[in-house]
Amino acid sequence: MVAVIAVGFVFLGLWQLDRHDEVRLANEEGASRMSAEPVSLDEALRSAAGDYESLRYRQVEVTGEYAVEDEVLIRSRVHPDFGAGFHVVTPLVLDDGSAVLVNRGWIPPHLAEPPVAEAAPEAGEVTVVGWIEPTQERPRFGPTDPPDGRLERLVRIDVERIARQVPYPLAPVYMVARGAGEGLPEPIPVPTFDDMGSHLSYAIQWFSFALIGLVGYGFLMRNRMRQSRARSSTTS
Repeated sequence: MVAVIAVGFVFLGLWQLDRHDEVRLANEEGASRMSAEPVSLDEALRSAAGDYESLRYRQVEVTGEYAVEDEVLIRSRVHPDFGAGFHVVTPLVLDDGSAVLVNRGWIPPHLAEPPVAEAAPEAGEVTVVGWIEPTQERPRFGPTDPPDGRLERLVRIDVERIARQVPYPLAPVYMVARGAGEGLPEPIPVPTFDDMGSHLSYAIQWFSFALIGLVGYGFLMRNRMRQSRARSSTTS
């Protein structure tokens, strides 16, 4: 039984090492995408071949005009320096008549009515540089937005849901604008990729449990054998 438990602990340790490698590879890939030169949105979408998750953190440069009349706010967004508020998401209409949603940054909670005049984008044609994120999906127990009607505030950047209330086709992903000028909105912090999580420490713990179990069982058996020999010598 001790051997079976020890082997189980070793397998759990190996599983944690595999998770550690997965996190390391994901961090390396994310850092590589964030440091790469921006490409056009069309080029990025073509390269994904429908696998939009593979575009996460891909740098793109897009030119168009903001459709502020279709701007929406995303609720319950926390900025590390300013606390809770909203994210401002504004469609950027391209030359071909399609658009891509752009998360332009964070605003405080009292600015709850879009379009937000205090965080208005530059008028006319602009060029936006940022990174791609796939559409946000509802977690198993997360809140939902009403399926119908025009919404000004949503719980997540659901591209498909927002597409129902705009008169132009939307790209299947959205952008996070990188950097900003003075004033609102506050830019979204650029992701970092130096957090490896706790998988390595968990692996060491599981391996330690296996070693402790085997060594402890060995000491226990040795003590029992000594006690057995001692009883045998006294009875003889």
